Amino acid sequence: MSVATRLLLGQLWHRPTQAGERLRGLRRLLFLRDVAFLACTCVGGPHAHLAMFQRLLVDKRKWLGTEDLLELNALCQLLPGPTSTQTLTAVAFRLGGPTLAYLALAIWLLPSVAGMTLLAVAMTYVEARQISLGFTRFVQPVAVGLVAHSAVTFAQRSVYNNLHAALLIGALGVTYLFPSPYVAPVLLLVGGLLTAVRYRSAQEAQAHHPMQIEWANFLLWIGVFVAAALAGRLTQSLPIRLFENFYRNGSLIFGGGQVLLPLIYNEFVVFKKYLNSQEFLLGYAVAQGLPGPVFAYCAYVGGMAGRRLGWGVAGTCLGAGMATLGIFLPGTFLIFFIIRFWAQLKQFRVVRASLEGINAVSAGLVFAAGLLLFKPIEATQINVGVIGLTFALMQFTKAAPWMLILSALALGLAWPG
Repeated sequence: MSVATRLLLGQLWHRPTQAGERLRGLRRLLFLRDVAFLACTCVGGPHAHLAMFQRLLVDKRKWLGTEDLLELNALCQLLPGPTSTQTLTAVAFRLGGPTLAYLALAIWLLPSVAGMTLLAVAMTYVEARQISLGFTRFVQPVAVGLVAHSAVTFAQRSVYNNLHAALLIGALGVTYLFPSPYVAPVLLLVGGLLTAVRYRSAQEAQAHHPMQIEWANFLLWIGVFVAAALAGRLTQSLPIRLFENFYRNGSLIFGGGQVLLPLIYNEFVVFKKYLNSQEFLLGYAVAQGLPGPVFAYCAYVGGMAGRRLGWGVAGTCLGAGMATLGIFLPGTFLIFFIIRFWAQLKQFRVVRASLEGINAVSAGLVFAAGLLLFKPIEATQINVGVIGLTFALMQFTKAAPWMLILSALALGLAWPG
């Protein structure tokens, strides 16, 4: 065979591969475009996000099937971290591996994180010039009403029997009486263990073959956890400590942004006093009206903490960036770890059973958050009425949080008090 013939056959052999690579590259770009659309339009929390994922990624684009999406979402509910963010990251991982997953994660986070960072910068500007925040006074009771609605909704999905109710009430009481950042992890662990024990006698579909586990991402998760804790303790650097604080919280939170709320409030408002209750509630209310993950609220808290660096806007942005990395990395590492052997792991009912107790405790944490957030608000008839009206509108109508927030701001400007 001549050299020319071999070269021609080589070109013909590689053409399909090159064409396939171009096609795969185009599909990835189209998927990332869909992610960008979702990042700018998904408002309403993880359940609303899942519905939009279904409409765009499944029904319209056919990137995956309905059963695949629901299964990935179920997996993410078993893991700590932001459920809708992990679900979208898992879809991207299935379609294009870690590179596409990280790109999708960055695009998904950009609008909401940028919005919360800008809010922290604006708050820094306002406070530096001693501008009154009186026009936001109705936003605080609106935020408490939103938390109350989240608590009731969460409880309706999480409490099915007396044990669940006892776990909810116990978690509420303990968290309210002892608002420490170390209480919630213990309560979550106890809740998961109690419901898991109830399934010991239940028949499980055991795996017939040993699970093939790749430990790299699990070790990465643990390694970053330990390294951040040691670096924060040794250096006492605020940016590093912020990363460690949020990484720890992101590694322990099951159930979404509403469960994160009491932990962030206790740690950064009650104990460390990086921001006050009014600033906290304003940020939470704005986060409810922005598209994207509610966990992006942490960018605002980190930005407000970054004011202590004394670097102006640069310190605020650095704090927001460290908080964002800290809160979203643990869930990403864990979903990359679990997804590779999820097909075998999901056969064990005890894994799902433990989630029941975790969710019941989480609902109690959210109720406690509502009570803790109400404490610093003056219990006037107007404030109580705004809380009740917000809860009723969210519970019985299709009112969007951003509409209520804008209405509260407009009322505050018209009636500053």
